[in-house]
Amino acid sequence: MSQRKFVAYYRVSTEKQGRSGLGLEAQQEAVRTYMRGGDWHLMDEVVEVESGKRNDRPRLAEALRLCRLHGAILIIAKLDRLARNVAFISGLMESGVEFTAVDFPQANRLTVHILAAVAEHEREMISRRTKDALAAAKARGKKLGGNRGKIHLVAKKGAAASALVRSTKAKRRAADIGPIVADIRASGATSLQQIAAALNGRHIKTSRGKDWTPTQVMRVLEKTEPGRTS
Repeated sequence: MSQRKFVAYYRVSTEKQGRSGLGLEAQQEAVRTYMRGGDWHLMDEVVEVESGKRNDRPRLAEALRLCRLHGAILIIAKLDRLARNVAFISGLMESGVEFTAVDFPQANRLTVHILAAVAEHEREMISRRTKDALAAAKARGKKLGGNRGKIHLVAKKGAAASALVRSTKAKRRAADIGPIVADIRASGATSLQQIAAALNGRHIKTSRGKDWTPTQVMRVLEKTEPGRTS
């Protein structure tokens, strides 16, 4: 059985805590204690310093990028407020990254799905109220609805949306790999073969979990550096 890999994500709420280590050291110790005795490897640690008013989390995005690169699991010390944050939930669900929390090991992406289901229920309640309002408007004689005779246009839009999802996923993967390739080039690798060998040497897999080939490297470079493949 292969060794399981993790990327740790720590959160401190103020710059003062980030500088002093207050709160951060406890989170790090919790994660390291959890991992002791198992065939697990901590690939990297990412620290987010945020205020309570901010909803964007750039360091979380970096942690998720590292998880995708290494096929690792995101691990945090405490679930509490983190899991209730909308930015965290949406970012984690869209990332495709597995997740665990030291203080609640049973919590994973399923837990996040449950939290998202609560939000979905709230949206359904809003939708129901909207439908009720439309029904009331129709009862008053107001004309509702649109032209439903253009189903082929709807199907065409659906196919285009599906292609966009695939394209976006490929571009995101290329963006994840881009900084690694740039670092490899800076170290002296110039050919596609050398870059592929360096990626394999760092144990970074392709999006399908395979070893890198020069052709696959070229495809990534075409997305990140058009015209600069070698």
